Amino acid sequence: MRQLVHRVKRAARRRAISRENLSFLGSSYGSRGAHPLLRFPVAERIAETKGLLRMSVTQTRAETAAGKSCWSCNAAANGAHFCPACGKIQPLPRDTNYFALFGLPERLGIDAGALEQQFHKLSWKLHPDNFVRADEFERNLSLERSSELNDAYRTLSDPLARVEYLLEHEGMRKEGTTKQQAPPELLEEVFELNESLDELREARESGEGVNELRGPLESAQSDFQGKLADVDGELNAVFEKWDAALDSGASKDARAALMAQMNEILNRRSYIRNLVANVEQELTKTS
Repeated sequence: MRQLVHRVKRAARRRAISRENLSFLGSSYGSRGAHPLLRFPVAERIAETKGLLRMSVTQTRAETAAGKSCWSCNAAANGAHFCPACGKIQPLPRDTNYFALFGLPERLGIDAGALEQQFHKLSWKLHPDNFVRADEFERNLSLERSSELNDAYRTLSDPLARVEYLLEHEGMRKEGTTKQQAPPELLEEVFELNESLDELREARESGEGVNELRGPLESAQSDFQGKLADVDGELNAVFEKWDAALDSGASKDARAALMAQMNEILNRRSYIRNLVANVEQELTKTS
């Protein structure tokens, strides 16, 4: 294992790239909307190390023994952030997901306060400032883990992002493949709404009859907002079923059926949400 670490370090040094070719990390650190704990000078170091990080740490994660043994002392690490024997930061197993990063089961009902508390705790432990005097291997691990922790917290803090992530992780949902089809029970209402939107656009171009068309559209918008709330309630009910299935050790087929149901509800929600947004956009243009 020590030879592996030395090989990674040598590879990282050989592949070190110039500062001019480094790109900033984006919104994960340093943005106005970032969590207060994330507004540290670490952003600059992450940006400066991003290219190296992709080559060395990601490669390390693929080559180490899946986090089972400590890379430093060979004690059992068992996927923990730190070795229980020597305290060294550890690469995570390949299959570690956002839930496991916080030591959580893949439940959709999460205590927001407990999640934030765990985030604070891990943020301080994994912060790169704690590894300033560590070797390059550990510094890179700290940078990568801090970035992952930030992304995981943002995702798990939002119920919709949480279920989207779960389904994507389980291969039930892929980004960019969301089905945008009108739910069968809403076909007639959607058809009428689209006709009303076309009439509004024509009236806006001609400058006549706009005010008469606003009322029905505002009523339709309110109606679809109510449907959106109903879908959210339906989704929350399936969340509870999913958590109960995990707690009871339900079969793989039973869990797959629940995931398929959640995926269908998310597709329906996405369609209705877009309808509401389209109506709002058209009404704004006529105000």
